[in-house]
Amino acid sequence: MSERQKRQSKRRVPVAQLNLILLPLMVYYLFFCVRFNGGALLPGPEADWNSFFRAIVPTWEAAWVYLAWLAFQAVLQMWAPGPVVEGLPLADGSRLKYRINGLAAFTITLALLGLASWKGWFSLTWIYENFGALLSVITVFCFLFSLFLYFYGKSTRGQPGRVTGDFFVDYFMGTSLNPRVPPVTGFDFKFFCESRPGLIGWIVINFAFAAVQYERHGFVSTSMILVCAFQFFYILHYFWAERFILSTIDIRTERFGWMLAYGDLAWVPMTYCIQAFYLIDNVHSLPLWVSVAITLFFLAGFYIFRASNMQKDRFRQDPENTVIWGKKPVYLETQRGSKLLVSGFWGRASAPTPWPWRSGRT
Repeated sequence: MSERQKRQSKRRVPVAQLNLILLPLMVYYLFFCVRFNGGALLPGPEADWNSFFRAIVPTWEAAWVYLAWLAFQAVLQMWAPGPVVEGLPLADGSRLKYRINGLAAFTITLALLGLASWKGWFSLTWIYENFGALLSVITVFCFLFSLFLYFYGKSTRGQPGRVTGDFFVDYFMGTSLNPRVPPVTGFDFKFFCESRPGLIGWIVINFAFAAVQYERHGFVSTSMILVCAFQFFYILHYFWAERFILSTIDIRTERFGWMLAYGDLAWVPMTYCIQAFYLIDNVHSLPLWVSVAITLFFLAGFYIFRASNMQKDRFRQDPENTVIWGKKPVYLETQRGSKLLVSGFWGRASAPTPWPWRSGRT
């Protein structure tokens, strides 16, 4: 390791240590605000701290439910129908194979949960009632799971990327790029956590909060319907286009440690649901024209988001032969040899003035 890398590693240590503490506290605090503080950001006179602390005590029931959820999603990743595709080339030129069956897993999960709810085998409102305990169980699991990832990556030979040698940095960032058991051909932990338990769980939690609102008020508000519908559509399209995740930085270059594990398993499902959580008891009446305007605004933003990422994915798959908006893509070549797309939506976002570059390499 060079002197520059050593200095960078030293600077990362306090950042990693701080994030290991602050990020979970932020998730807990958001839960407190929306459930025990009337949705206010700052604690008020009616803040119920005692109930909050009782609610976040982990329980064996929550632990078993979450482990069953992980096991069920893992079985679906391994056995649900879907094509097997190759990822982008790694540093050594090899390509890992991935089973793209997220849409099947998503559909099967929602169908079985719907059946279980209809038959009375499981009530979605249980998630609301045990949200704090689930949050603590997931948090503990993420810390323990990341410890496994740290030692497994250290013991697995041939893992590409950088390991600093500092425990906190490597625990936070990860010691393995694509940890699989068994290596190369086995179960891919990063691909699994990136999309399955957290994203599908996010939608299930949303539906649980809608069920709680219906149970309390006798109807589901327009605001709740829009939030659940928009986020459901986002995840549905994600799994429909799941192959595109293989070209993202998370899969291609980020090592799999606490940062990604906690983000995927805890941060996403337990904070992205906060809109639906807030709407349970904050029932708003939206005029039709407002609902239509919100829907159009969402669709416009969603189109730009997805189209820009699809342009990036096509460029990364074949940078020399891709066509964006009828033209060859414009890109910059970085010092490490990778190509940075600066045309299409990405060019519009990064260049407020007309582009001086010609198509192709600059």
